[in-house]
Amino acid sequence: MNLATFRMSENFYQQTTKAPPTTFDVSLRPPAFSEFIGQEKVKERILLMLEAARQRGDILDHVLLSGPPGLGKTTLANLIARAAGTQMHTTSGPQIEKAGDLAGILTSIQKGDVLFIDEIHRLHPAIEEYLYPAMEDYRLDIIIDSGPSARSIQINLPRFTLVGATTRSGMLTAPLRSRFGLINRLDYYTIDELSDIIERSAGLLEIEIHREGAVEIASRSRGTPRVANALLRWVRDFAQVRGAGVIDRENAAGALGMIEIDSDGLDEMDKRLLEAMIYKFNGGPVGLNSLAVAVGEDAATLEEVHEPYLIMKGFVQRTPRGRVAMPAAYKKIGATPPPLKPDDPQTSLF
Repeated sequence: MNLATFRMSENFYQQTTKAPPTTFDVSLRPPAFSEFIGQEKVKERILLMLEAARQRGDILDHVLLSGPPGLGKTTLANLIARAAGTQMHTTSGPQIEKAGDLAGILTSIQKGDVLFIDEIHRLHPAIEEYLYPAMEDYRLDIIIDSGPSARSIQINLPRFTLVGATTRSGMLTAPLRSRFGLINRLDYYTIDELSDIIERSAGLLEIEIHREGAVEIASRSRGTPRVANALLRWVRDFAQVRGAGVIDRENAAGALGMIEIDSDGLDEMDKRLLEAMIYKFNGGPVGLNSLAVAVGEDAATLEEVHEPYLIMKGFVQRTPRGRVAMPAAYKKIGATPPPLKPDDPQTSLF
């Protein structure tokens, strides 16, 4: 890293420390742990660590939050900073391209602040090397210039808390994972928890909702609050135009049926995936790339967005030879399972 790059880091810091993207998103985020619904075990651990740090007059240890998108990792990071009474600085792994970018962020934080790195598994390995001493010893070792004029300088950092979020914890390197004091896995939400979240959000959006309507939306929300709030916004518009401004079970079902979200929470692409596996590949096994070409979607999108829910609901199974359609998939599509040979890998599934 040269001196010019290091001096440019402050501008990078100002660009990457941003507020959440939309007013809608901000308005529905709970402002305190007491209003955060679900993830009870994770909340209990974090609150215990916060209280212990407060009693010692110390800084909260580094925290890693992992799990599928939309479960509340960013919200929890905000709540940690608010509960600790400090400021949160936000960036993401792909945004930190050079060591100077990381240096600009770390040298701008104050004692006790929370540094939130989203998609931390996408950090470049060279950047991780700079992050290790910052996390352990609160210092930054950087090299200025290159060649004969190169020199190393050490910058002492204030004690801070790093909160990392990842949707793919398996891609984290062992050295980085080991430097977190608390590792938490966020799970999908139950229908009751999502119903409570939807009722709270409906109150903030100032729309009347019946419990049956909230349950109907929750049952089609893929266990994810972000999806639930997005569906609620659509159902609100539907109820406003066609349902006298009240969200009941009938209006919720009508609204979600209009955008092809069925009673299991499957959308159009989910059904196309199942149909492709059954009709084009005889139920599998089929490779992810072949499946992506068949439905005209990116393989990474299928793996990270659609496949986890289909596996969780028992429609698809991963095998060493590829993806296989389960009996529930045939029933969902209305297809007849194919005749199987004794040595067929699907024999044990039917």
